[in-house]
Amino acid sequence: MSNLAILAPTEQDIQSLLAAQSHIGTKNLDKHMQPYVWKRRADGIHIINIGKTYEKLVFAARIIAAIENPADICVVSARPYGQRAALKFANYTGAQAIAGRFTPGTFTNYITRTFREPRLIIVTDPRTDHQAIKEASYVNIPVIAFADTDAPLKYVDVVIPTNNKGKHAIGLAYWLLAREILRLRGTISRSEPWSVMVDMFFYRDPEEAEKEAEAAAAAAAAAAAAPVEEEAAAPEWEVNAAGAAGLVAEGAEGEWGGNASVEWGNE
Repeated sequence: MSNLAILAPTEQDIQSLLAAQSHIGTKNLDKHMQPYVWKRRADGIHIINIGKTYEKLVFAARIIAAIENPADICVVSARPYGQRAALKFANYTGAQAIAGRFTPGTFTNYITRTFREPRLIIVTDPRTDHQAIKEASYVNIPVIAFADTDAPLKYVDVVIPTNNKGKHAIGLAYWLLAREILRLRGTISRSEPWSVMVDMFFYRDPEEAEKEAEAAAAAAAAAAAAPVEEEAAAPEWEVNAAGAAGLVAEGAEGEWGGNASVEWGNE
């Protein structure tokens, strides 16, 4: 099997990209994103070529895997839907994550507490993460960006065309990128599926997560209380049974035996 065939996407990968709506763009189109657009629908929505999406994912993964120290990679996501995915990506690949508001001066002002000097940054959206991209351009840090059809690509070195406005599309893009990086490093095998589910990278509503946690805690408490009640009931039944047997034995040996030995005439 050739190297190009190994890096090619599987049918399941393409189906996952379609199911996550990674190919759905916006009505606006930036001129630099035009090579990655397949066509425009009747309603004005531009459709992204997911074949090129996967090609750029592999290309970006090869760049990231070439960096010896994973801690020199910084993942930035100001968009809420991408914060969980960025944190999971950093956890599994060893990179640093900046989820939420990006503090100005993080890459340029060494006096700040959050000052960092990464060799490469990955941004979720060039529009919302523009501050990080601008500071990276000041200190010559390469930028890899997930970009929609309307994203400005100024100071972006490698673009991964995908729908970065949907929580499933962002989570899947980070999951595919992390999987390819680990495969290139030799951490996981290409012949076996990655044990980490893609659901781990999806954004979760805090209220829904809290309700699920409360329901799980209630179910666990109920399950733990049921055996305790059974154990408490069992000794009581055993004691009662033993006591009843003892009473019967005592009655048989003492009262009935004594009465049988006494003659009525002698009394």
